[in-house]
Amino acid sequence: MKNNDKTIDYKNLGYIKKHISEAGKLIPSRVSGLNASEQRQMNKAIKTARFLALIPYCDNHKRQ
Repeated sequence: MKNNDKTIDYKNLGYIKKHISEAGKLIPSRVSGLNASEQRQMNKAIKTARFLALIPYCDNHKRQ
């Protein structure tokens, strides 16, 4: 992994939120700079965090 102090884990919400767009979509690896294995780990961590309700699936509730 590029950043040794940043671990890809569903509990590391600050790092995970950097890889989600404002629309709630996953940022592609060509933009985020992650390699293929890191991108797969990040996608799994984001999906796990969403399932556990640590982060929202979308930001539609903020538009009001």
